[in-house]
Amino acid sequence: MAEDKKLVEAITSMDVDFAQWYTDVCKKAELMSYSSVKGCMIFKPAGYAIWENIKNELDRRFKETGVENVYMPMFIPESLLEREKDHVEGFAPEVAWVTYGGLNPLQERMCVRPTSETLFCDFYKDEIQSYRDLPKVYNQWCSVVRWEKETRPFLRSREFLWQEGHTAHATAEEAEARTQQMLNVYASFCEEVLAIPVIKGRKTDKEKFAGAEATYTIEALMHDGKALQSGTSHNFGDGFAKAFGIQYTDKDNKLKYVHQTSWGATTRLIGAVIMTHGDNSGLVLPPRVAPVQVDIIPIMQKKEGVLDKAFEVMDTLKAAGLRVKVDDSDKNPGWKFSEQEMRGIPVRVEMGPRDIEAGQAIVVRRDTREKITVNISELADKIKEILDAMQVEMLERARKHRDEHTYVATNYDEFKDIVANKPGFVKAMWCGDQACEDKIKEDTTATSRCMPFAQEHLSDVCVCCGKPAKKMVYWGKAY
Repeated sequence: MAEDKKLVEAITSMDVDFAQWYTDVCKKAELMSYSSVKGCMIFKPAGYAIWENIKNELDRRFKETGVENVYMPMFIPESLLEREKDHVEGFAPEVAWVTYGGLNPLQERMCVRPTSETLFCDFYKDEIQSYRDLPKVYNQWCSVVRWEKETRPFLRSREFLWQEGHTAHATAEEAEARTQQMLNVYASFCEEVLAIPVIKGRKTDKEKFAGAEATYTIEALMHDGKALQSGTSHNFGDGFAKAFGIQYTDKDNKLKYVHQTSWGATTRLIGAVIMTHGDNSGLVLPPRVAPVQVDIIPIMQKKEGVLDKAFEVMDTLKAAGLRVKVDDSDKNPGWKFSEQEMRGIPVRVEMGPRDIEAGQAIVVRRDTREKITVNISELADKIKEILDAMQVEMLERARKHRDEHTYVATNYDEFKDIVANKPGFVKAMWCGDQACEDKIKEDTTATSRCMPFAQEHLSDVCVCCGKPAKKMVYWGKAY
């Protein structure tokens, strides 16, 4: 058992060093490895499989709302990027530039897309002529490049995977409805599939997307009390349309500008799953996003009939719609148990000669480590029941953790004390002045996470300056 013990000990305790624990889990669960390109990472099969499940489920939900997928070039001419002033200023520090094509200098620099608003706008200006051409509800799955100074696996890398939706509408009302609809898609996906509870709200003007009229966000709380922006939806109004000349003729034969939206979620959702549900033994995956839901571990597998029975059970469980594997490697069972825990596989099934003779198997839950004995004939139904319970209970535990780490501050001393000593969200009133937002960030490093749709009246005055309050805001330190 010495090597089993060592495998678990290789993870730093999250209470000792959360950042190191996170990195250890990413590497030991074989989700990723570092690349020779500084700031970029390699998605290993276990990590990419989680992204495929996220992508497939989000894509299905998008299409239910009428979204169609397209693909745009990865290069953006400098002149195109500069069409929308606020937008280019917002991204300028993170842009990677291409200056040569083969051996020849380019006449115009090309940026590797940090986001594709300008490409979609350039496309829409020719594609949209009449009200009959609207709405355009497009999305693309791709990678983008942002030259980040500090990187961390999944959460922040110089190239990352995401989807970006870009829509064009005839009216401001339609655009606003689509903006909020997509935010709700993200929120329900996070809660129903990733078992991560989120706060829905609007970003302050300081924190909104460059070039947007309004940015809406879902904010999640990680185990260490830091916030993670987990999906955003932006209403662009007609600002980009005016910059790019995207006009249509309406039913009255009048020329009007379209109203646009953009919305995105990224591979940082994998980081959110790790930091919301993981423990000191490794990853804990919610069943609905787990690439493998059941790990069958044969005991004394060299004995006649053991492996045959394990594969027979695997086929039965697969036929019931479960994602299953048999660990028939030559490692000892204790090592296999540790590896299953490290990888976060939701359910482990142990079966040896005595179990098979008795027509039963041992089923172990990854999250609670609860063990039960189940008749082999009833395994499929029982495991489905366990997975359903896990999905619900993981969300409940994450919500309980968030609620227990959400505090209220009604004056600035109280606010600063909470931020310094109690990791989590702080709810506090705000006057709406960016000067207060800047001061709070400078004094505490906490930022405004969102102005929640579910507003509460905590006091009459701003927590920072004491002037009349306009909004209740969630504040916190963030990734």
